[in-house]
Amino acid sequence: MTATFALPVPSASGSLEQYIQGVNSIPMLTAEEEHALATRFSEHQDLEAAKQLVLSHLRVVVSIARGYAGYGLPQADLIQEGNIGLMKAVKRFEPNRGVRLFSFAVHWIKAEIHEFILRNWRLVRVATTKPQRKLFFNLRSMKSGFSALTDKEAHRIASELGVKPEEVREMETRMSGQDIALMADEGDDEGFAPIDWLADSEHEPTRRLEKQAFDRLQSQGLIDALDALDPRSRRIVEARWLADDGGATLHELAAEFGVSAERIRQIEAKALQKMKAAIGTRDAALV
Repeated sequence: MTATFALPVPSASGSLEQYIQGVNSIPMLTAEEEHALATRFSEHQDLEAAKQLVLSHLRVVVSIARGYAGYGLPQADLIQEGNIGLMKAVKRFEPNRGVRLFSFAVHWIKAEIHEFILRNWRLVRVATTKPQRKLFFNLRSMKSGFSALTDKEAHRIASELGVKPEEVREMETRMSGQDIALMADEGDDEGFAPIDWLADSEHEPTRRLEKQAFDRLQSQGLIDALDALDPRSRRIVEARWLADDGGATLHELAAEFGVSAERIRQIEAKALQKMKAAIGTRDAALV
C-alpha cells in the first residue's frame, strides 16, 4: 500500500527570508518515500505526488541559487528559475533508474539558473556558445585575484577548460565591462548621456541636398536611356518594369505585338542591356 505524505506548503507572500525558512522546514523524503511518490506520478500522473516531490526539494534550489549570488541578480529570481528546473526534473525523473531525485535534479536546476543569468546579466549576451558558457561560469572562480589575467593564467585556464587562451581573454573583457545607459536619468542635469553624442547624418543638410541631386540625376538618366530605345523596345520595358499595375506578362505583350513570348523576352533583355550601358556612360561622364 502506497502512503500519502502531507508536506507543509511555504507561503507565497512575505519576504525571501520567510520563504527560505518555510522550505527549510519541509523534511526531505526517504528513499522509499521518494520512490513511491515518483512511481505514482510516473505511472498514474498523480499530480499530488509530483507536488510533494517538488516541495521536498525546494531547499535544494535555494542552496544552489545561493552559489550564484555574485552575478548581481535578485536572489528571488534565481530561486524562481531554479524551481522551474526542479519541476522539469520531476517530470522527467524515472524512479527505477536507481538514482535519487536530488542527483538528477541538480542538472536541471543549474541549467535554468544559467540560462536566466545569461539572459539578464547584461543587455548584450556575453555567452552564446558552449565554450563561452563554460568560461562564463568558471572564469571568476579560477582567477587568482581581481587583477587582469597574466598570460600564464590565461593558458592554464584555457588548458583546464579545453578552450583557446584568446577565448579566455575575450570572456574576461566581456565580464569586466559594464552596461552604459543610452539616455540620462530623469533629473540628471549634469554632463551628457551617450545619446547626446549621436547624430543622424542622414538628415544633415548637405547630405540631403546631395541625395536629392543624385535622385534627379538618376531619374534623368532613366529618361535619357528610355529615349534611346526604339518604340517597341521602350513599350516592352515600360510595360514590364515601370507600370503601376504590377507589369504586363510576356504572353500579354506577345499577343500585342503578334510575336512569341520568347521573342519579347529577347527584346526586353537587349533593351535593358542597352539602357544599362547608357546609364553607366552618363554616370562616368558626370564623375
